[in-house]
Amino acid sequence: MTFEKLTEEERKILLELARLSMVLAVADEPPPELELNTYSLTLQAHGASFVTLTEEGNLRGCIGTLEPHQPLVQDVCEHAAAAATEDYRFPPVQYPETSRIQIGISRLTPSQPIHYEDPLVLPGLLRPGVDGVTLRDAGRRATFLPQVWEKVS
Repeated sequence: MTFEKLTEEERKILLELARLSMVLAVADEPPPELELNTYSLTLQAHGASFVTLTEEGNLRGCIGTLEPHQPLVQDVCEHAAAAATEDYRFPPVQYPETSRIQIGISRLTPSQPIHYEDPLVLPGLLRPGVDGVTLRDAGRRATFLPQVWEKVS
């Protein structure tokens, strides 16, 4: 399976759509209508994403999925709206805040298992700032996106 890097233009499109989706959701308006055939094949392809909202450097919402199940452009729009209005850790974003919100989009590559015996070696198997990780143990799961490295380094 090939995984095409996003072009600068594709990243710009996703950020603009994420902001529009957030603003519409906060205003209790329907999401933007997407004409999928107007986007690049990469944006039309199924993709998994997380959308992270911050305000003055503080987390304000983060929603995403680990497995691709819909076109990337649609995935980003849905997660931007949900991050603003459905992240149970925060009150919903209010309209006056929308101009102060920074948006980060993480496009996930397909998962790859890492085999290790000693949990202390795990950090050495990952590339800081590049790799994210999903940890599973006894039916529980935690996901750390690549930008989390900034917080734990």
